[in-house]
Amino acid sequence: MSLLKGKNILVTGVLTEASIAFHIARLAQEEGATVILTSFGRAMSITQRIAGRLPTPAPVIELDVTNEEHLAALESRLREHVDRIDGVVHSIGFAPEAALGGNFLNTEWADVATAVHVSAFSLKSLTMAARPLFDSEKGASVVGLTFDARVAWPKYDWMGVAKAALESCSRYLARDLGKEKVRVNIVAAGPIRTIAAKSIPGFEEFENVWNARAPLSWDTSDPVPAARGVVALLSDWFPKTTGEMVHVDGGVHAMGA
Repeated sequence: MSLLKGKNILVTGVLTEASIAFHIARLAQEEGATVILTSFGRAMSITQRIAGRLPTPAPVIELDVTNEEHLAALESRLREHVDRIDGVVHSIGFAPEAALGGNFLNTEWADVATAVHVSAFSLKSLTMAARPLFDSEKGASVVGLTFDARVAWPKYDWMGVAKAALESCSRYLARDLGKEKVRVNIVAAGPIRTIAAKSIPGFEEFENVWNARAPLSWDTSDPVPAARGVVALLSDWFPKTTGEMVHVDGGVHAMGA
């Protein structure tokens, strides 16, 4: 039986075939889901091209999660393709260069605000914008992606703070939307060599040590394990799991130094 048969899934953050979001969309389709992607600005044409490489070409709708007009229009844009949304994937993160790379003590609020708005507050904005399309009886599953922010990572700086806010936001959303049968969870993936990762100064430091510490080993070029974790949470196999952070990192989170 297909895990997501008959479900409609909204996936953000697809930019290249190397992205976790692309593989979430691919696996979701292979598990029976109808997938809709989002993009905006100059990235729109790139996402549209990449969407054509999925098993079934997926529609791409315009959505900048920091744009109130885009958020207000999300329901109508989605209704052009589906009558409801069963799952939402938040794969969005951005911090200005000044907020990364060991500049933590000198970063200005404007740059911090951008990181928090795009990477954390957007989980609430996206969820609320999609909420009118959630099934009133069956609810929905919202899944975000993080890089475990319970600890401080070298050079991750204010993006780490933003990810901590994302993780906390997911728990408050789980609290407030549980009565509507909406589950909100986070997948904490190990380091994956994506476009986003390349923008993080010193990312190679993670690559060099992660596999040495991972009991199950880790391949920074393989986004599929994390994608499978997200697809599982989108399915009906976790009907009473919410406010949770599921680690898909080879086990590094459980190891000491």
